[in-house]
Amino acid sequence: MNAPVETPAPAMSWSEVCARRRLAALVDDGSFVEFIGPEARETSPHLDIFDLPKQFDDGMVVGRARLSGEDVFVAAQEGRFMGGAFGEVHGAKLVGLLRAARASKGKIRAVLILFDTGGVRLQEANAGELAVAEIMRAILDFRAAGGAVVGLIGGRAGCYGGGGLIAGCCGALAISEEGRLSVSGPEVIETNKGVEEFDSKDRALVWRTMGGKHRLLIGAAQAFCDDAPESFRAAALELLRAPPPFDLATMEKEQARLERRLARFGAMREARDVWAALGAPDPAAVPELATQDFAALAGKIAEDAHDAR
Repeated sequence: MNAPVETPAPAMSWSEVCARRRLAALVDDGSFVEFIGPEARETSPHLDIFDLPKQFDDGMVVGRARLSGEDVFVAAQEGRFMGGAFGEVHGAKLVGLLRAARASKGKIRAVLILFDTGGVRLQEANAGELAVAEIMRAILDFRAAGGAVVGLIGGRAGCYGGGGLIAGCCGALAISEEGRLSVSGPEVIETNKGVEEFDSKDRALVWRTMGGKHRLLIGAAQAFCDDAPESFRAAALELLRAPPPFDLATMEKEQARLERRLARFGAMREARDVWAALGAPDPAAVPELATQDFAALAGKIAEDAHDAR
């Protein structure tokens, strides 16, 4: 009788698993300790008005962990709950985490944010907008105090709206093929400008315009990852080794670079035109490139980020 053949477990997909599984796979084994966990039942005070279901953690998981032996603070959005949208409690948990990191006086030197969000909850309106503003201020305060903030983008919801603004405040970003980064999402652009301007159902167009490859090539992200926790972990460790400075000189360089980007690419209507201008020998082939081949191309033509977004 033949022995049963063991089938290897499938590799974990970063984009497909929940926030807690992403965190557990990202940090050192067994090191994650959640703050304000499920037992606290901190839920949104606004959703009952709209007869909408609440979630025990309001779609935001925060806590302490170790990354390669170093204590870090981590936060992960749950894109399966209301598209990971920012609300009052959702945002307050991240604000509190960042303020606690700053108050640690150097004991916590880094915060990792795992983005998976469509933006602000329309149901929470001003409360959600205020949460985004408070998070941005808390990130900048922590960075000004010498801390590092790295954003990881690879969830199914992408990183849109207020999430895109918050990502722009991080010191560095790692993004995957599945990740998308923009302030205005595809549906928002189509609603306001029409399908002729941007067809939100054209998935190839969405990924060319907002996807990880394009964001890396134009310098909006600093690392490109496979859809796997080990790839995001390696990227996070690399980005934390040399966090960018946060000072006036860096901001002035960023502003100058954004002005050059607008002058160079502002009239172009297609990402493939941008890739051609950057020097890609076959722009149409870029979306299909495997990670290793894309990394080789990006090493030759991608813009130097200068901490720009």
